Amino acid sequence: MCGRYSFAVEDALIKERFGVTVRSAIYKARYNCAPTQNLAVIAGNDRESLQFFRWGLIPSWAKDPAIGNRLINARGETLTEKPSFRNAFRNRRCIVPATGFFEWKRDKVKVPYNIFVKDEKIFSFAGLWEEWKSPEGAVVRSFTIITTTPNELMEGIHDRMPVILDRHNEQVWMESRDETLLKDLLVPFPADRMAAFPVSDLVNSPANDSPEVVVSR
Repeated sequence: MCGRYSFAVEDALIKERFGVTVRSAIYKARYNCAPTQNLAVIAGNDRESLQFFRWGLIPSWAKDPAIGNRLINARGETLTEKPSFRNAFRNRRCIVPATGFFEWKRDKVKVPYNIFVKDEKIFSFAGLWEEWKSPEGAVVRSFTIITTTPNELMEGIHDRMPVILDRHNEQVWMESRDETLLKDLLVPFPADRMAAFPVSDLVNSPANDSPEVVVSR
């Protein structure tokens, strides 16, 4: 799974990398992004702006928004089978910008690792988004990160990993209507293009959102 990640980079680099408008009053560097927080995405409804959706997908038909707490990830292998994700996969795909993600290696004690793409200051996860309206009429936009099987690097840390998109596939992911082509993108990222190192237990608490979280221990 992917339950924590970082997106900490200068506004200008975000605009340069994705060609989007970054509203500095809203965006701030996040070193410890966690579920239920409003986090940056680039979605098909407005590809020119960095938007902020709630992490944890709330299907449009949901009666209780708390369902989103259980839907922070979507397995790439079963997207078209699950009612929670099927419609979003066909109609509402997004990319989730990141500078790294965290996973806990299971040993005698759990050790958190910061995992990232080498030679890429920013990369993106494949995501889905939804729009939910409360009985009072409030609109909540939310997202989930798609996961896949681990590559050789991740196998030693965890049994799942987020789907990382190659830069040239980001537009394809958001725009294509070809389900076969889209499913072909939901594969492990090449291990030789990634790196990982252990970090401190600071990452265990979402309250810790500072540069120290991503520093090698």
